[in-house]
Amino acid sequence: MESIIFLVGLLLIGVIAKNQSLMIAAGFLILLKLTGLGGKWFSFIQQKGINWGVTVITIAVLIPIATGDIGFKQLQESLKSYYAWIALLSGIFVAVIASKGLHLLQDDPHITAALVFGTILAVALFKGVAVGPLIGAGIAYLAMRIVDFFTT
Repeated sequence: MESIIFLVGLLLIGVIAKNQSLMIAAGFLILLKLTGLGGKWFSFIQQKGINWGVTVITIAVLIPIATGDIGFKQLQESLKSYYAWIALLSGIFVAVIASKGLHLLQDDPHITAALVFGTILAVALFKGVAVGPLIGAGIAYLAMRIVDFFTT
């Protein structure tokens, strides 16, 4: 019962904050829970959901290539700008630390709870986007390694 109350609270926060992603996610999970399908689907979605989300985001990012709006010519032109090089290096950095964060999320449930709660707060209160757990875990992983370096 506690989980339903918590999810309803998150749904209400989503409504107040006008955050459609949070409303859909909380509503979907409430529906699964109330219909009894949660036991069957929750672990499957938890295991595969991040990969699905990354795949959907990747598809969305690649749409301009598929439509022909971005091609080799635009890529070549953009690389003449130092902003493009900053973006390129940022993309590499984020992808690498996110991969470390993925392992952290899988291996440490205690950290996962804090990251998920932080993401919920950011989505609900600060108009954040729910890619937070993955990149947040990557940043947390990096920060933990830095702390370990200075404390050991």
